[in-house]
Amino acid sequence: MFVDSHCHINFPELACRVPEVLDKMQENQVSHALCVSVNFPEFPEVRTLAEQYPNIYASVGVHPDYEQEGEITVEELLARVHHPKVIAIGETGLDYYRLKGDLEWQKRRFRNHIRAGKQCNKPLIIHMREAADDTLQIMKEEGASEIGGVMHCFTGSWETAQAAMALGFYISFSGIVTFKNATGLRQVAVKVPLERMLIETDSPYLAPVPHRGKTNEPAFVRHVAEEIARLRNLSVEEIRMVTTHNFFNLFIVKPHLRD
Repeated sequence: MFVDSHCHINFPELACRVPEVLDKMQENQVSHALCVSVNFPEFPEVRTLAEQYPNIYASVGVHPDYEQEGEITVEELLARVHHPKVIAIGETGLDYYRLKGDLEWQKRRFRNHIRAGKQCNKPLIIHMREAADDTLQIMKEEGASEIGGVMHCFTGSWETAQAAMALGFYISFSGIVTFKNATGLRQVAVKVPLERMLIETDSPYLAPVPHRGKTNEPAFVRHVAEEIARLRNLSVEEIRMVTTHNFFNLFIVKPHLRD
């Protein structure tokens, strides 16, 4: 079975039809999904989905684009993380594409997420857009390698992927890898060692071919696997097995080993 390592099924486009979303997951052999938090006000929705459905996990964090959330403290994150279905800290990171100007607050927020992750022993889900150098620098300075995590919806260079993997992070590919104009990303998808790879949808966004332009959902993660298998001349089954193993190794096994 496949695992969607990053989705937002609490967002309105999917929340209105959760039973159908779960049925489609089953039809497409997608056994589990990680529903990722982007802010505190909507975190209860994410947690409730994880409580309701045994194959849905949750994270807690505040996305770097949510400027209106203000300062996010380590204590605020830790107050929400102690739940058996909350398996990660994030979505966190830096985004210099959507927001401009003085973004020191983004960096402080990112540092606090890393510090919270280290205190509660949960891996990090990192968003990085047009901010590779600063993201990697903060990861190094804050000791993110102690807990590891995933570079979600990766679109960076091979050099950036190597630097992240050197810090113990996985590289996650979304539907973007199926886009014809994603030449550089496809090359990275061929080079990343299978043992450091995850797959995701980032739904309801970034639907892969053949659903591009439509609302994305976790069931479509199999198309990401199919494209990576094609690029690497491997079976879809091999991509399925290794990415599913990697997901559970990162989010379930390793944190318990560190306890």
